[in-house]
Amino acid sequence: MSGTGPIRVVVAKPGLDGHDRGAKVIARALRDAGMEVIYTGLHQTPEQIVDTAIQEDAEAIGLSILSGAHMTLFGKVVELLRERDALDIKLFGGGIIPEDDIPQLKGLGVAEIFTPGAATTEVVEWVRTNVREPAGA
Repeated sequence: MSGTGPIRVVVAKPGLDGHDRGAKVIARALRDAGMEVIYTGLHQTPEQIVDTAIQEDAEAIGLSILSGAHMTLFGKVVELLRERDALDIKLFGGGIIPEDDIPQLKGLGVAEIFTPGAATTEVVEWVRTNVREPAGA
């Protein structure tokens, strides 16, 4: 990862969930904030998402999950990032995720979870301030 230029983020809808409005809203907000966004579309497998992130030299992956399969899907993406020696790609996400599952997801290696009602500005600011190491760090 270059660490210069716009932050590159892959936004993905894993699994069988067909509701993509939230993912598109976040993708647009990140783009409007000057980031490069690769939106993968619906029904992506964890393998496709990780492959895209690595091929696109992304610094972050944002998953939108409304299907209830968040534990499985986030877990598989983290596992694949580990296998591909790509844990420097920050993984964040949002959707219908119970508060009780958030600590376990973070324990797996998910950097941040945004629950329903989170403002797009909150997501943009989190990406802006947490994806890259501060200069000189």
